[in-house]
Amino acid sequence: MKAGWAFAFVTSVALAQTTADPELAAAIAKIKTIDNHAHPLRWTGAGDKPDDEFDALPCDTLETAAQNPVRLRPDNPELVAAWRTLFGVTDAKEVPAAKRRVMTDKSAAYPAWVLDQVGTETMMANRVAMGAGLAPPRFRWVSFVDALMLPLRTGVFQRMNPDYKAFYAAEDRLLQRYLAESSLQGSPPTLDEFTRMVTGTLERQKRLGAVAVKFEAAYLRPLDFPGVAEAEARRIYARYIKVSEPPAEESLKLQNFLFRYIVREAGRLGLPVQIHVALGCGDYFQMRNANPLLLESVVNDPALRKTNFILVHGGWPATAEMAALLSKPNVWTDTSFLALTLSPRTLSNVMRGWLELFPERVLFGTDAFSASPEVSWEETAWIGTAAVRQGLALALTGMMQDGEITRPRAVELARKVLRDNALELYRLR
Repeated sequence: MKAGWAFAFVTSVALAQTTADPELAAAIAKIKTIDNHAHPLRWTGAGDKPDDEFDALPCDTLETAAQNPVRLRPDNPELVAAWRTLFGVTDAKEVPAAKRRVMTDKSAAYPAWVLDQVGTETMMANRVAMGAGLAPPRFRWVSFVDALMLPLRTGVFQRMNPDYKAFYAAEDRLLQRYLAESSLQGSPPTLDEFTRMVTGTLERQKRLGAVAVKFEAAYLRPLDFPGVAEAEARRIYARYIKVSEPPAEESLKLQNFLFRYIVREAGRLGLPVQIHVALGCGDYFQMRNANPLLLESVVNDPALRKTNFILVHGGWPATAEMAALLSKPNVWTDTSFLALTLSPRTLSNVMRGWLELFPERVLFGTDAFSASPEVSWEETAWIGTAAVRQGLALALTGMMQDGEITRPRAVELARKVLRDNALELYRLR
């Protein structure tokens, strides 16, 4: 981390956030972070194909999209400090050209250079595939696996709303990619053959460097995945694998079986499972589908207790419910998305509720992604990291003032959230 950024952070906390302890803020500013969840773009040179693998369900493919929250809009004053630090400019209109100059200068070292500017040691890259500049140990791959629970045709879902039309079509393309990588032309005729392909895909992704897998299922359906007997799943697969329009109810049952199969195999392979639980993009996103409590039967399943679940984005707006789920021995959450949408002070209240209960289950994350040419993954990584550092300083200061913890314990908790919990979970030590 640059000394200038550390000084700016401590100063902003000491002056603007007057309830934060300056000594604690200074200690937090020096901690190198492990970003649990982000969507960094690969480095692209002049004439290169634009990066289209930063997400399995990119929101820019939708017919329309809900408006970005205030902190992600180019007129957010926080972005001025990010642009100045990263690219030496303060006007949004100058950002694209300034960014391209730095990218050209740094070449494939550019993504790691961005991490240096924001004080991040390692970023978990949620991507379909990695690319130029996104190499370990600075970037670790988190692969997408929703497509592996969708062997049946999805036309009945695509007609439900325009967002489903785009998202299910994207998942089908990804499934065809995974099938081709397994030397298959289309879904095989039996469930046994399909699940062997699923296992083979997970094993291959781990060999290629994946440290976790990711579900975005809340963009496609509710996160309620009740158990389904294998015999029932076999019946549904055999009956409908060649049918152009399988009934939605039967398709959902097969998805439920395959979801639990995927997460069980991920646990066997030592791959934590990230699941989106929060507001999502698009005009038709149904927030009730993403309530983290819908996953309670999954995390309670004795057959899945060897699988570690990371419910990313804190379950917002159900952050109190998320706090309760952290009591489960196989559940974690993170600050990603919250870091980009909530103010540091509002975020501090959420984090304090978690830290007072289960601090070893809380991870730092930004959800850094490209919202616009002026606010891409670099800027969102910067403001997200700054917000969590400030929010954490406020939350821990309040706990100190109320006699809940000492200053040494506050620093210890900050290290846990910003890096140590992730180092242990992902076995990066």
